[in-house]
Amino acid sequence: QVQLVESGGGLVQAGGSLKLSCAASGGTFTSLHMGWFRQAPGKEREFVATISWSGGSSIYADSVKGRFTISRDNARNTAYLQMNSLEPADTAVYYCAADQPLPGGDYDYRKSTEYHYWGQGTQVTVSS
Repeated sequence: QVQLVESGGGLVQAGGSLKLSCAASGGTFTSLHMGWFRQAPGKEREFVATISWSGGSSIYADSVKGRFTISRDNARNTAYLQMNSLEPADTAVYYCAADQPLPGGDYDYRKSTEYHYWGQGTQVTVSS
């Protein structure tokens, strides 16, 4: 059973930066496709970014493209989300997610339903 623990959230002024971390345990990290989602009050959970097991492929939501960077350190079993030029609209609880794809499977990792494992979330608040 894979367990995910996020950290790094907090309060930051607009234009500032934060780096979120997601530490994974209980599984083989290099077999996991990782993703970040967020949920603002009163809104549905939305896709932010996703990265392949090797780190060689990543996809971003249009709203964060050019400002956020997803990465992973397979030696540390950790995924990251570097967030720059933060805006009040980025305020949300940020969730780390993971999935172990099957060989030959067809997945759309922009969809939350593709992920089997979720962290507890970390709050990011951007003040104007």
